[in-house]
Amino acid sequence: MTSAGKRSLGVSVVRIRVLVVDDHRIFAESLAAALAAEPDVEVAAAGSGPAALRCLERAAAEGRRFDVMLVDADLGIATAPGGPVVARAVPDYGDGFVDGISLVAAVRTARPAVRTVVLAEKDDPRRAALALQAGASGWVAKDCSLQRLLTVIRGVLRDETHLPPALLTGVLRELTAARKHRTESERLVESLTPREREVLRCMVAGLGRKAVAERLFLSPHTVRTHMQNVLGKLGVHSTLAAVALARRAGVGPAELASSAGDVVERGGQLA
Repeated sequence: MTSAGKRSLGVSVVRIRVLVVDDHRIFAESLAAALAAEPDVEVAAAGSGPAALRCLERAAAEGRRFDVMLVDADLGIATAPGGPVVARAVPDYGDGFVDGISLVAAVRTARPAVRTVVLAEKDDPRRAALALQAGASGWVAKDCSLQRLLTVIRGVLRDETHLPPALLTGVLRELTAARKHRTESERLVESLTPREREVLRCMVAGLGRKAVAERLFLSPHTVRTHMQNVLGKLGVHSTLAAVALARRAGVGPAELASSAGDVVERGGQLA
């Protein structure tokens, strides 16, 4: 029986709600139109990461949540004569720039029920691995057939992960290397004393030396010594490098006081 026949009998058709996120308007509109021609697909489009997040929030508030988000791998990347220029992602995902991989991670955190698929101009094992680590369920070529894309969309809703066969070996190699790197980072963090780990968590939270001293009831001189010890044991030469290593090891930021009477000094916002 056709979809029209089902509707005539009062049988509702379960629709897949898809959000296309691409800053190339012609491509986004063309893809949205092609998908919308399917009887069981509803489509909306957004031209940026922040716009996509607002769209997801609005849909959830209206009780019309999206099922799948298709994200341009090169979202927000402008091509210049000297090569691609990547804008800097902002951490709060407000009105600033959000690149494709960061958007995947943000949606994975805020809307875990939404499956994301990255659309790419070319195969890139490293970026595909980053997309999977961020929470993507698939990586497909932008020039793939509509039927292939529909297969991926329906597949990720069954909790399948879709990758082009030619990318599989490279992605597995990247993921294995990332796991090894994480293991080494965890070993280095384990070499820290409990107090040094506290200091490291404060560093991950973006606290400056004075704020760390106030939080841990230590003198600034003692905090400076702890920070130097942390850098030495982790084998890095800067706070940024220590924070990056800590994140790889799964070290979260220290919880910051939020009461009106507590003043927190930040050493700088990290993207």
